[in-house]
Amino acid sequence: MDYSSIISKNAQTLQPSAIRRFFDILEEMDDAISLGIGEPDFVTPWHIRDAGIRSLEKGFTKYTGNSGLTRLRQTIAEYQQRRFGLSYDTNSEIIVTVGGSEGIDIACRALLNAGDEVIVPTPSFVCYGPIATMCGATPVFVETKAENSFRLTADELRAAITPKTKLLVLPFPNNPTGAIMERQHLEEIAEILRGTDICIVSDEIYSELTYGKRHVSIAALDGMRERTVVVGGFSKSHAMTGWRMGYVMAPPEITSAMLKIHQYGIMSAPTTSQYAAIEAYRDGDKDVTEMRSEYDRRRRMLFDGLLDIGLDVFEPRGAFYMFPSIKKFGLSSTEFCERFLREEKVAVIPGTAFGLGGEGFVRICYAVSVDSLREALVRLRRFTESL
Repeated sequence: MDYSSIISKNAQTLQPSAIRRFFDILEEMDDAISLGIGEPDFVTPWHIRDAGIRSLEKGFTKYTGNSGLTRLRQTIAEYQQRRFGLSYDTNSEIIVTVGGSEGIDIACRALLNAGDEVIVPTPSFVCYGPIATMCGATPVFVETKAENSFRLTADELRAAITPKTKLLVLPFPNNPTGAIMERQHLEEIAEILRGTDICIVSDEIYSELTYGKRHVSIAALDGMRERTVVVGGFSKSHAMTGWRMGYVMAPPEITSAMLKIHQYGIMSAPTTSQYAAIEAYRDGDKDVTEMRSEYDRRRRMLFDGLLDIGLDVFEPRGAFYMFPSIKKFGLSSTEFCERFLREEKVAVIPGTAFGLGGEGFVRICYAVSVDSLREALVRLRRFTESL
């Protein structure tokens, strides 16, 4: 069979994630340190796991409603109001999804038509451009700069807007840079969007992991709620990656469209995970505080260590990543990472995996033990000195 004529042209244009090949190499090594995977090293707190276990013991193993358990949606609404000052209706404005990733997917599919343009600040998480492409839309990548703390500026946004612009992705706190958008900068973005029909997908999966500044959602600003889909979840904040629990919040006109896509593609999110998520948001604030404090300790240690080695690095204010420059060594990001992995058995990810502006940088995830970070810094110093 001629599969090139059978497989979707959109699917054929997609490139595999550049992150995965480093893990394939890593699996062949003993005593290697992985600073690559973007996943908390903490185990889901026991009281959250216990809530999931108890739901199984009680026989809660059937489908839930398409939007998710009413109790969970109510808990999400209360949590968002309490933590970030956002107000959403339990019954018409919240959908529980299979991770934040599904939330991004159904938001794009509900909003985009073929020929639309989607503005995506980069470097950023790998999924936004491919999802836009699968919707028949065109991703328009806007390179953020280290000198601007890797935030999206009003001038950069203004220059990227065309008559075809339908959607802006706001991926902050940011993976891989650790950048955040403060209220004053969001107000500048909002001022450009007011009076337009441009919508926003605000990926706020790292909203609880900020250091020194409380996360602000653009949906909290005047005139922005009506055009914004907020994507949230439990994976990063509550160490629940494997539970696959996320959600979207938006005006009912948008959620009703997303719900139809969710109904046909997913039916409902995992029931056991939903009961665990209720416990996470109702009684998990202490867990978040403790994990965030430990991430902050690692952040400061890694930042100081990279500076001591002599690397130029932006101090991240969110998530659990650092994005140092390796331009001075005369290697591409991929060459640097491959050599570092093979010669010192430490896995970091080339900045090019995260799009425009990533060349000359590498992503280091500090969601690992302090001992691993210390040893990785020793190996990094030895490696850079050999260059």
